[in-house]
Order: sequence, then C-alpha cells, then structure tokens
Amino acid sequence: MLIKRRLGWELPESQATPESVFFNRRAFLGAGAGLIAGAALPQIAAAQGTDPTLDLYPAKQNPAYTLDRPVTEADLAANYNNFYEFGTSKDVVGAAKRLQPRPWTIAIDGMVEKPFEIGFDDLIRKIPLEERLYRFRCVEAWSMAVPWTGFPLKALVELAKPQSGAKYVRFETFMNPRIAPGQSQRWYPWPYTEGLTMAEATNELALMVTGIYGKPVPNQHGAPLRLITPWKYGFKSVKSINKISFVAERPKTFWEGLQASEYGFWANVNPEVPHPRWSQASEQLLGSRDRRPTLLFNGYAEQVAGLYKGLEGENLYM
Repeated sequence: MLIKRRLGWELPESQATPESVFFNRRAFLGAGAGLIAGAALPQIAAAQGTDPTLDLYPAKQNPAYTLDRPVTEADLAANYNNFYEFGTSKDVVGAAKRLQPRPWTIAIDGMVEKPFEIGFDDLIRKIPLEERLYRFRCVEAWSMAVPWTGFPLKALVELAKPQSGAKYVRFETFMNPRIAPGQSQRWYPWPYTEGLTMAEATNELALMVTGIYGKPVPNQHGAPLRLITPWKYGFKSVKSINKISFVAERPKTFWEGLQASEYGFWANVNPEVPHPRWSQASEQLLGSRDRRPTLLFNGYAEQVAGLYKGLEGENLYM
C-alpha cells in the first residue's frame, strides 16, 4: 500500500479554499486572458506597447504549494513594497512607472558552458509557467501571502549549463539613475546584487517570478523578472534581474555590502535570532491587526533545513 507523507506546506482538504470559489475565480481570470489573447497576439501587443506575454496568464496553479493563511488582497500587496531604486517609501507605484520592462535582456555569464544573452520574452516561452502560493516574510517583521507566477530557478540553472566549479549564483538588477532616482544616492552599493549557493538555487522552492495574482508582475514588484526564495527574508528576492552569473566565490550582496552586521548573506528566517534592532519572534500580517509567531525558515524547514548541515559556524539567519 502506498502511503503519501504530507509535506509541510500542504494542508488538509478541510482547510483549503472551497473548490467552487477557487474555480469561479480561475474561470473569470481565464476568460479575461482568452479575450486578450484572441484580440491581440503577443507580437501585436508588443507593437502597441502592452505586455506581449498576457496570453500566458493566468498560469495553472501547482497544487503542491498551498497556504496556512488567506491570500493577501492584491491591492494591499501592490501598494506596500520595498524597491529602493525608486525611493525608501513603501508607496513606490508611481515612481516605479519609470521602469521600462521592454525590451529586457538577461545576460547569463561566468562559469557556464557558453555565456549568452536572452530576451525576457523569449526566455518566458522556453520554460512552462505555474502559479504557486507562498508565504513572504520581510526582515522588517511584516508578512503577506502571495500567488506568484513563474518557473523554478532550477530550470534556468539547467538552461545555463554551469561548469562544475560554479558554487554560487549571483543576481544583478538594472542600473539606470535616469529612471531610478534612488540609484543616484551614492552611499548605496548599486546596482542591487544578491546571491545563492548552487544548492539553494536548485532547491524546489526557489522561483523565478514573472507574474502575480494571475497577471504579469507589475513594475513595483520587480518587472519583468524577479527571484522569490520564500524561506528567506524578502531582501534576498532581488527584483528586475538583468544579469545572472555563475561564480566560484561567494558574492558580496547589496545589503551585506551596506550593513553586514544586520543583513548577512544567508538571511534565513528564524524567530530565535533577532535583528539587531528588533525582534523576529512574530510578524504583522499585511492588512491585518493580527500578529503571528514567526516560523523557522518561514515554515519551509522540511524542504530547506538540509541545505545548511555542516554550516553551524555560519551566521545563517542574518
């Protein structure tokens, strides 16, 4: 007899969203996407200045990734963002409109079989998209629950064909102070960079995000391509990526370069390890007055704790 062991992110059916409610929403979104696709092919959409990938949304939801809390309202998530390139306020929607996510090219270089560049609109059609429901935990002790659309980072690693000596993946965002006024502030180590070990990058949870709430990801969320690592604090989830490098040495990341004592390389969520200026024991749910206890690895310990065996001497959580 086959016995299925329930994973940490999976919920009993009794706690899931009622099927009728879920499929009504999906049917509505799907009908809208069908009308858009029927009215304008991706090539025509690009010529008209609209998103040429609209026909890919909403993507099919992967049922393996569910939540223990309600999905955050889209309007709340859309208007509460950290994107320091466009200012230190959480309300960066207006400023982020300056970002031009088309045309957008991603460079793949470093220790790979053959460095190359690929247009985002070509990349997104090489790897099937899916929707995943993930918890998101900010180092500032607030959280949300989000339906991200994207593809596993592991698939992009396989596309890049890294050499055996590559131990880390380094991510870099755009650099353009003319449209991103925050990048004129020279005390920040621009451009924004982040990094993962190869083991972290090929973990099943690491997701390259192209959409949110059944639509292409908007500018303030990091259009057209960002990273989500749900077991880590949100600053690890670099936005608007235009360069991915495979390297042998651990890269120094943006926040680590700015203040390593508060924002280290690993940034794994741990309620027992406080930030130097506040507790991480609990978190404020966006749009709610309720606080919840913070979960180790943001609730994904079963999937990622094994990545850090043998690293007990590292400061893994900041």
